[in-house]
Amino acid sequence: MAAPGEEDVMARYRSPLVSRYASAEMGYNFSERKKFGTWRRLWLYLAQAEKSLGLPITDEQIQEMEANLDNIDFKMAAEEEKKLRHDVMAHVHTFAHCCPKAAAIIHLGATSCYVGDNTDLIVLRDGFNLLLPKLARVISRLADFAEKYADMPALGFTHYQPAQLTTVGKRCCLWIQDLCMDLQSLERARDDLRFRGVKGTTGTQASFLQLFEGDHSKVEELDRLVTAKAGFKRAYMVTGQTYSRKVDIGVLSVLASLGASIHKICTDIRLLANLKEIEEPFEKDQIGSSAMPYKRNPMRSERCCSLARHLMTLVMDPLQTASVQWFERTLDDSANRRVCLAEAFLTADIILSTLQNISEGLVVYPKVIERRIRQELPFMATENIIMAMVKAGGNRQDCHEKIRVLSQQAAAVVKQEGGDNDFIARVRADSYFSPIHKQLESLLDPSSFTGRAPQQVAKFLKEEVRPALIPYQSKMGGKIDLEL
Repeated sequence: MAAPGEEDVMARYRSPLVSRYASAEMGYNFSERKKFGTWRRLWLYLAQAEKSLGLPITDEQIQEMEANLDNIDFKMAAEEEKKLRHDVMAHVHTFAHCCPKAAAIIHLGATSCYVGDNTDLIVLRDGFNLLLPKLARVISRLADFAEKYADMPALGFTHYQPAQLTTVGKRCCLWIQDLCMDLQSLERARDDLRFRGVKGTTGTQASFLQLFEGDHSKVEELDRLVTAKAGFKRAYMVTGQTYSRKVDIGVLSVLASLGASIHKICTDIRLLANLKEIEEPFEKDQIGSSAMPYKRNPMRSERCCSLARHLMTLVMDPLQTASVQWFERTLDDSANRRVCLAEAFLTADIILSTLQNISEGLVVYPKVIERRIRQELPFMATENIIMAMVKAGGNRQDCHEKIRVLSQQAAAVVKQEGGDNDFIARVRADSYFSPIHKQLESLLDPSSFTGRAPQQVAKFLKEEVRPALIPYQSKMGGKIDLEL
């Protein structure tokens, strides 16, 4: 039991997104400290810009604000909010308490959304900046894997039924291509973000126009100065009380799309693990099942799929929120956005870290892959056999009928008796095919069935993947070892 006055954290619900999975960096990005520290910086930027444009604000007031940006009395702020029922005013009072000389000019001319919405945009931008290098690292690790196995033939699947051969590396490139699309989408979503800026209570900038005695040019310059101080190149030209909630739709849409990509990749890995062709890393002392000691469950891939499903559903929140924002704004967006924005980035952060760990330790079993090819390739080679027989002087129709009969006999052995595919043995035993018996080995070479897969891998990695990773080269180091 916790001591009197001591909070027992284990007696309260904690989101597993933070307590169990997400990185410290992403957890901090959506923390109260980051949020309220950013509010204070925004109040400082506003005061600095207002002073530079001629409002009676002193250097002493500015210096006092600068000295107390991180000196936040969270207990006092909570007490103020309980009393005032208004989070922004609670923090205005708390900031003013430690900045008595600046108290009169803190939040001057601003509305709550000046700090609320602008902070959200900063946090969203910073969230993308955390995710993008992680996504680039995953792509880089998978690119190395694809390059290593570019030439290794593997049975392809369509409808999860055996199909023409591909290569292990080419299949991986299908994953990489989806992730490269996500990389571009995340970059675009980040770069499209603008600052809300200094717009006033309903977006008209009326309060600032009054402060500057009707000088429109100074109001525009105030907006530009604060936007630049916050690290944005542009601000939205028109807003209501808030920036358009369609912005949140764009942000969560690209994250949901990333979730879909990772779900597909990890589902493929789970299916390949069942086939015993490829497995995710498995620790020396890891337990796959409490009841079945032999099991090696793909738990990392399962975790990615589980969390990706959650990520994909979160886009429904901003879609519905944007659709019901009445006129200049309504407050039914607030509580919803506190949950869905943070959870989307935290979840994306988790699945990227987990996928990086998977991609750094993928295990390939060539002998299993070869055996599966041997089981299916004879049927796929029938067209090659027919062509070889025709070149040796045979009749195509006669050959086709011979192969049809032999292949059905071999299929019956596989399906009804549980035996191996003996189609080639039947061809070898049939004197009709004696003109090509010596060619059978070359006709059955798996590498002759993979088409241009190896060349596609090389070209794709060289021309599309590696160039896309250049901006992230300095952040490519470091492996991930999952604690849980």
